[in-house]
Amino acid sequence: MNLDQLRQGIDDVDLQIQRLIERRAELAQQVGRVKKADSNDQPVVFYRPDREALVLREVIDRAQGDLPPKRIARIFREIMSACLALEEPTRIAFLGPEGTFTEAAAQKHFGSAGRPAPQTTIRDVFREVEAGSAHYGVVPVENSTEGVVSHTLDCFINSPLKICGEVEMPIHHNLMAAGAIDVRAITQVFSHQQSLAQCRQWLDANIPQATRTAVTSNAEAARMIAEDMPAGEVWVAIGGDMAAARYDLEFVARRIEDEPDNSTRFLVIGSIEPGPTGDDKTSIIVSLENQPGALYGLLEPFKDRNIDMTRLESRPARMATWAYVFYLDFNGHQQDPEVAALLDDLREQCLELQILGSYPRAVL
Repeated sequence: MNLDQLRQGIDDVDLQIQRLIERRAELAQQVGRVKKADSNDQPVVFYRPDREALVLREVIDRAQGDLPPKRIARIFREIMSACLALEEPTRIAFLGPEGTFTEAAAQKHFGSAGRPAPQTTIRDVFREVEAGSAHYGVVPVENSTEGVVSHTLDCFINSPLKICGEVEMPIHHNLMAAGAIDVRAITQVFSHQQSLAQCRQWLDANIPQATRTAVTSNAEAARMIAEDMPAGEVWVAIGGDMAAARYDLEFVARRIEDEPDNSTRFLVIGSIEPGPTGDDKTSIIVSLENQPGALYGLLEPFKDRNIDMTRLESRPARMATWAYVFYLDFNGHQQDPEVAALLDDLREQCLELQILGSYPRAVL
């Protein structure tokens, strides 16, 4: 075929794609109406993390062309997000302000049609979802370089919310300025304390003269250098692409993180409990008696039942001095027979066991 024929072929395919997307939107609206009609005046759940994870995995599994399977899945993620918004726009609380990596994680998981609701603290994210002002929340839980976000773990202890999903984000830090600058003239670097730690070696080697100042978030650092920088000072911020775009900043240096594989895991929190998908995780909190062999007894059932534990963290308990609770992630869903048996084993030896949720493993 010549060029004109190829272009006509693309136009024909585009028309088919558009008509099919419109048909999908019609069906999504019908699903919303059926859910409302069958609700018996109970709250209607429009977004189902387990259902969406299964759809996206099927998209990846059936990919056959030259496009990478996960890239196709991201396109479907946006189509699904737009269709879901026709049923009911999903309000998502996240650790703000706008332009943070947490907002980027929320958009990756829910698509761009979700309604973002930035919050000042992680506790505020929990409160917003608990009060019903947001359908879901997104909070950071661990970084591959700096470790666990302890405040997120602590918030689960007294919260009724469940983990509904997870998001894994590669974290690339950039040095950003409000305009063209001389690196040697930089006086202060602003960023979240974890980002400063993740870029320590680069900062030591390239701008050792600059004072490092920790602020509440990378997005707040970007806002400060865009709006608050006094005359005579040369301020820069560390942050991601979303923060740079939000505050119209220029990149001084790209990807300055010390570890090239730096990534952060985020949790999606809500009031629903997703069903099993065949590729799930379960998270729990347990408290143990302070006696020899207690931790060994906690770990032994995982080995006996051949269940893979993916994380174990300890946090100070608030009921007694030098007492601790343990946070565990492991593969499987609480409705899986082996996992259900494991949980029964753990209940027999734990003072308390709280299931934080069983949820689909990150797809994208």
